[in-house]
Amino acid sequence: MSTKGGLTALTRRNYRLASDMDKPRSTGIVNEKLLSDYLHHVFPPSTQGPTVASLRKPLGFQDLGSHLERLLSEGETSEDSRDPSAEGRLGPQPVVLDHTSGFEGLLFVDDDLLGVIGHSNFSSIRATTCVYKGKWTYEVLISSQGLMQIGWCTLSCRFNQEEGVGDTPDSYAYDGNRVRKWNVTTTNYGKSWAAGDIVSCLIDLDEGTITFCLNGQSLGTAFNNIKMGPGVAYFPAISLSFKESVAFNFGSRPLRYPVEGYLPLQDPPTADLLKAHRLLSHIKNVLSTSINVQEEKLLEKDSSVWRLHGEPTVLITLAHIFNHFAPLMCKVYLVEDVLMNFLLGILEGGGSVDEHPLIQQLLDLFWLLMEDHEVNECLKQLMMSLLRAYRFSPIIPDLGFQIHYLRLTTAILRHEKSRKYLLNSVLFDVLRSVVFFYIKTPLRVKEAGLEELIPTTWWPTHFDKEGKDERDPKDESSDERLRRRAYERGCQRLKKRIEVVEDLQVQILKLLLNNKDKATGEASRYIFLNKFRKFLQENASNRGHPTALCPPEYMVCFLHRLITAVRSCWDEGSRTSPSSLSSEEAYVPPQLFYNGKVDYFDLQRLGGLLSHLKKTLKDDLASKANIIIDPAEIQATSMEDLDEDEESGAAQRPFGAAAMGGALARPSWLSSPTLGRANRFLSTAAVSLMTPRRPLSQPEKVKVRTLAVEQRTEEDIEGSHGKDGLLLGRPQEEPDQPITDKSLLEIIDGIVMMYNLSVHQQLGKMVVVADEVHEYAVALKDTEEKIARCPARRADILEELQKSQKVFAEKLNHLSRRLAWINATIYSKEKMLDVYWLLCVCIRTIEHADNTGCLFAFTPEFYLNVAMNAYSALKNYFSPANSMEELPGYEEMLTQLAAIFAKHFADPRIVGTDIKDSLMQALASYVCYPQSLRAVERIPEEQRVAMMRNLLAPYEQRPWAQTNWILVRLWRGCGFGYRYTRLPHLLKTKPEDANLPSLQRDLSIASFQKPCPSSLLQKHMAELLSMDKDMAASFLNSVLNQLNWAFSEFIGMIQEIQQAAERPERNYVDTRQLKVCATCFDLSVSLLRVLEMTATLVPEIFLDWSRPSAELLLRRLAQLLNQVLNRVTAEKNLFDRVVNLRLPGLESVDHYPILVAVTGILVRILVDGDKQGTSRAAAVLLSDPCFQLHSIQHLLGEPGDSSGSSAACRPAAASSGSSVSPSAAGNSSERKHFSLHAYTDYISQEEKQKVELMLEFLTEESKQAAASTAPTSEEDLCPICYAHSISAVFRPCSHKSCKACINQHLMNNKDCFFCKATITGVEDYSKPSFSS
Repeated sequence: MSTKGGLTALTRRNYRLASDMDKPRSTGIVNEKLLSDYLHHVFPPSTQGPTVASLRKPLGFQDLGSHLERLLSEGETSEDSRDPSAEGRLGPQPVVLDHTSGFEGLLFVDDDLLGVIGHSNFSSIRATTCVYKGKWTYEVLISSQGLMQIGWCTLSCRFNQEEGVGDTPDSYAYDGNRVRKWNVTTTNYGKSWAAGDIVSCLIDLDEGTITFCLNGQSLGTAFNNIKMGPGVAYFPAISLSFKESVAFNFGSRPLRYPVEGYLPLQDPPTADLLKAHRLLSHIKNVLSTSINVQEEKLLEKDSSVWRLHGEPTVLITLAHIFNHFAPLMCKVYLVEDVLMNFLLGILEGGGSVDEHPLIQQLLDLFWLLMEDHEVNECLKQLMMSLLRAYRFSPIIPDLGFQIHYLRLTTAILRHEKSRKYLLNSVLFDVLRSVVFFYIKTPLRVKEAGLEELIPTTWWPTHFDKEGKDERDPKDESSDERLRRRAYERGCQRLKKRIEVVEDLQVQILKLLLNNKDKATGEASRYIFLNKFRKFLQENASNRGHPTALCPPEYMVCFLHRLITAVRSCWDEGSRTSPSSLSSEEAYVPPQLFYNGKVDYFDLQRLGGLLSHLKKTLKDDLASKANIIIDPAEIQATSMEDLDEDEESGAAQRPFGAAAMGGALARPSWLSSPTLGRANRFLSTAAVSLMTPRRPLSQPEKVKVRTLAVEQRTEEDIEGSHGKDGLLLGRPQEEPDQPITDKSLLEIIDGIVMMYNLSVHQQLGKMVVVADEVHEYAVALKDTEEKIARCPARRADILEELQKSQKVFAEKLNHLSRRLAWINATIYSKEKMLDVYWLLCVCIRTIEHADNTGCLFAFTPEFYLNVAMNAYSALKNYFSPANSMEELPGYEEMLTQLAAIFAKHFADPRIVGTDIKDSLMQALASYVCYPQSLRAVERIPEEQRVAMMRNLLAPYEQRPWAQTNWILVRLWRGCGFGYRYTRLPHLLKTKPEDANLPSLQRDLSIASFQKPCPSSLLQKHMAELLSMDKDMAASFLNSVLNQLNWAFSEFIGMIQEIQQAAERPERNYVDTRQLKVCATCFDLSVSLLRVLEMTATLVPEIFLDWSRPSAELLLRRLAQLLNQVLNRVTAEKNLFDRVVNLRLPGLESVDHYPILVAVTGILVRILVDGDKQGTSRAAAVLLSDPCFQLHSIQHLLGEPGDSSGSSAACRPAAASSGSSVSPSAAGNSSERKHFSLHAYTDYISQEEKQKVELMLEFLTEESKQAAASTAPTSEEDLCPICYAHSISAVFRPCSHKSCKACINQHLMNNKDCFFCKATITGVEDYSKPSFSS
């Protein structure tokens, strides 16, 4: 709008307003006197003089423009009368970061040149303006809490990748990560900062001091007597490490924490600020004044009930105001200082947002009286200011700041036109709008007011034998009970306040998920869906810039709010459509995975690359889902594209998902484009629908538009009929019933993907606080016990212990309050139900996809990953505060998940190595716990038998270690001396598993669970091995091969370790080598346990020589057992010496586990079998040249034949004392021989008796064998092994060897040892009687 010569020209909008003064009632135009009174009331003079109202000059619309300009010009200052205190500053205005010459290292700078992200080891950058006199300040908004040094530097400072701000003489910095200040040297200073804090940097160049403030609280003077004088000027500067990010405020926005006497580096827009406040006061006058035309008077009214009814007088008045107000509202400083505060003031009265319709009316007014580009910019700046204010507001007990800003955000998004503009152009494109759904965790408990909210702290003080917290301790004292209950009440108070914030966040998402606002264009939900998919695309990419990724702590909160909002929308829809499913039964139909309607950004499918699946399964798509793939489109995906994928590292997938290849628009918070190339697979494949009634040879093709994600419309998603849209190509196995709105299905699919991207990892990270509470509680209890035992004469020790007690108690007070916050925001019962619901969605989705047969291969890998990880999170992260057993349908879910693991760990439709390994690890963890093991036993018998058959497949060419571990867990608790939870010598140590990946951490935890063998699965194993002789032979041979390899590797490694330890110079053994060595030992023990299991369940495999390979298997078993016994029990042997070193990393290496496993096998074949079997076993064992009776005697601690070096008696110093139980070790300071008698808590009396019987039996058998064995000439010995007599002759070549050698050879080769002729048969050979 412009004003010329007193005449009003409405240039912003073409208003056609009636001006007939004779029709006041019909048009709303009032008479001149009333209009003049109204305008004088709305636009009062800034200085009230003695002039009475009757003497005022009449004011009409003709004069309003000049009158308003005159009012706005009052009080303006000229350029010459600028504040002289601004002197002392050099540089351009506005102040920004110097991205042309004032930086070192690699950095990303935002478009506004105020935000910066580090992209190298230690990058530095300074501002464009410096100061040399006066008092100055600027603010830094901390976006990440890592290593940064913030402060001031001079132009002469030279930085590099190792030295930054504060590391040179004329630079000064504060580092809240390490809580230090830096100026060449460093000392402790200030407090630790966290993401969401604001650091104020103050420099006083009159006094020569530098001070820092954190969230408005002074940290004290950091530096005195800084260098000053001619030529010395200080620039704001920062050095930050890789991925750390901050945003500067030099004064372009109002300072959040202004300090009296200190000026911002950038001048505030004082004149515009004055105008904006005056114009806003005029708007308030309009809102609070109504015109009574009939009585011709003005009435005061409550502005909160003002409505935009279209009265011409009011509209023209507002149009004049907005002529000046609209351009000002495009400036960020004015939006934040004037408009945002005004709107916040409207909501200050409390009540729901619905009770404040004025904001809706004002937004209508904005869209009516402002140009589109002006209202767009105003809304953009308003949302940016709100997000900044929300993110960087301090935590206070009632969360008042966060609630205040979220209420205004909700009010703005309730306005339909504003919501759609913000969704289309701002929320995901310009802002990290996910921040609105994040509740930050306070790092400083006292400042957050948690001491007032939770005055009483509590932590666990009762622990079981394994050091775990007892959930309901029986001996809890009344004081402890009172403390615990008071703490729980405080936690509930905190939780209720947090729930207020969460409810507001869910309200915001429900507004964004509105699909009823179609009158003004595309519904909000479909705009949100396309933006959400693009958001996932950016975060699924590991080719893009890592700083483009949304922080995982934001993702966790966003996921929970989105689940709540989606389920609410789903259930609202199901109430109107009774035939559709409820959200409790939600799943994602399998056709989404192959019909091309949803872009998965080249994420890995279970069957491999999508292009490969479309080629190989095109016939199945046609027959099962009526989908025809255009051959021309398949051809477009050439081999060059596949080669390019391989070269670009597409195989390197985070969490089992391939990298995205889409060409993305860069997120606007970055200043560099995201790298990537066009998605050539999913978005370019033409998909068509075949009419089911027509023959397959003549399908009717319906082309599907292949649009970019952000270009899809409601019709592309929902379709125009019940069977198209996202659900195109329903397979015959999929029920034909409505599920819910198809848009919600895609959002749920995105939620599953989001959990896989980073949510699960973040859930695991936050457990560390609970772990710290446990560790400090154990330390405090231990200290209190020491204080109680401390003798009175040792006052010095008592004083130190009391100091430690105080430190531990203070730390626990802090951590317990922080843990209360984390439990309320991350690990609450409601959050657990969200993850459980997501797990059930994945289970049902996998089951439905599995029913489609070969089309199951199209399912993205992340569904299986999320099923495994969500179960792991529920089991490990949400307890003990919440119990899984209380979840609805828990037992049924366990059974469903067991069926998935059992079926798919060896599913040929799954080709990815990573996902197969993950499934195997998940199954291995599953069988460790009684409840989940019972669930495995509840799956149909056919599936159980198939699972066991897959587990018993030969170990070659597959990840056999996990398979073996599963079999061991099924046996643990039944084996000889195999009922322990932890090894005897490890009872006092703590398992180190905190830093392991999720599934590996599960296995580490599971390995310390109490034994829970499965007799049912053992029965299936016995039946399979007994009935299928070929499978049994190949399985046992592979186990023996792996045992031979694992134990040989172990011996080789301990030789290297011993050699390193014996060198005179100081040596360090590689930690990795120690870990591999321990792993080989553990593998050897577990393989021996599987052999024990087999020998117990199916002894005929070794002892019934009518079975093929039985004798060979027994001989191989005896050979390996003798080797193990000789290596471990020989006097002063290598094993003893390495065990006694007690190296970190070799804790599991000890005599007990391996000797007891070997003893178990020997007892099964020598004592528990029938007479014929035991005789055969004894004969084979004694005939092995490596057999030494003293090795058996060693098991009971009995001395052997003392005449030779093979005697079992050995010096006490050479034995490992850790093998002895604590009770036995306490009786003597000397190290003792290994003996099963020492392990009374681990070996039963019956087992000891069996070992004694075995020793007697072998002693007797060895005497008889020695008496009956005639001397053998060298000619009669096997020419291959020279250990056994010749007992077999080959046909047709007639060469000879012992049976053991030829049988082992024929397993892999059919050619003769000597002449290479093909062996057609092997016959028994006995030496002719006439031969001597």
